[in-house]
Amino acid sequence: MDNSSIVQILQDMFSFKNVVWPDVWTAVYETLFMTIVSTFFTFFLGLIIGTILFLTSRSKSSGARAVYRITAFLVNLFRAVPFIILIILLIPFTNILMHTISGVKGALPALIIGAAPFYARLVEIGMKEIDKGVIEAAEAMGATRWTLITKVLLRESMPALVSGITVTAIALVGSTAIAGVIGAGGLGNLAYLVGFTRSQNDVILVATVLILIIVFAIQFIGDTITRRIDKR
Repeated sequence: MDNSSIVQILQDMFSFKNVVWPDVWTAVYETLFMTIVSTFFTFFLGLIIGTILFLTSRSKSSGARAVYRITAFLVNLFRAVPFIILIILLIPFTNILMHTISGVKGALPALIIGAAPFYARLVEIGMKEIDKGVIEAAEAMGATRWTLITKVLLRESMPALVSGITVTAIALVGSTAIAGVIGAGGLGNLAYLVGFTRSQNDVILVATVLILIIVFAIQFIGDTITRRIDKR
């Protein structure tokens, strides 16, 4: 590729002549919608699963150990499946639940089911970092299971939980881009179906920059909240 070709590509990329801004803002909205909704449900689902993993891993009863092994197996299983394959596998479930397999709604089940096991492991790790003496002291004082979870585990691990959901939300932004390639909408859909297939480099550039801005914003918000609640 000669210098003139490179210059031409750069000129096309920064000309923005192919960018339809109303479509761009619609794609931004779709990406934010998918990210926010999936992050919300991932947080609570992952928190429940992660707490179950932590509590059952500490228990010495055979029933709790069996629950831990089954839960850990399912978590590892869903974490191991590539996201784009997970979307395909969940098509029947998605169709029943959302009454569609395309668009923003069609992507949500795969986004949540794909991210929740990942966040559950981060929750488990965060709770394992709590000083064992604090947990043992609460148990010695007769704290119920619910009190232990709400007053000790969640409170002491909150900085790690916020950091974990920040990482997960950023990963979900990337997943929405992948989902967009197969018709889920958003900036990934714009970059591929409009930018790549039509060789419109300026559209690809705009979509990429906006995805980066969303990622940086999530990281900034997550870091700010973590600093404010971390009393260490």
